[in-house]
Amino acid sequence: MFSVTTKAASEIKKLLAEENIPEAVLRVRVVPGGCSGFSYEMGFDDEIEKSDEIVETDGVRVAIDELSYPYLKGGVLDFNDGLNGTGFAISNPNATGSCGCGQSFNA
Repeated sequence: MFSVTTKAASEIKKLLAEENIPEAVLRVRVVPGGCSGFSYEMGFDDEIEKSDEIVETDGVRVAIDELSYPYLKGGVLDFNDGLNGTGFAISNPNATGSCGCGQSFNA
């Protein structure tokens, strides 16, 4: 199962409100690219496919397509706002390595 921290869910709610799209889902996917082979993409979507894996946390829905889910299963979406950078980050147990910037991984 993929999970979302309370802090990430709170930040997603804030962004949905700012964009005035409260019913949208956050779509998380894995795409080929980056210096390690795969990278993450995130964006809001107003449609859910029947084959999507849906994760709900604190009223926030995250959709993951069926091709991306095996790469993300067991992962955690968090939000960091500290000295080491600000933004969403995925802790992914399926990644066997990643690049120095943390934006791409291999599996």
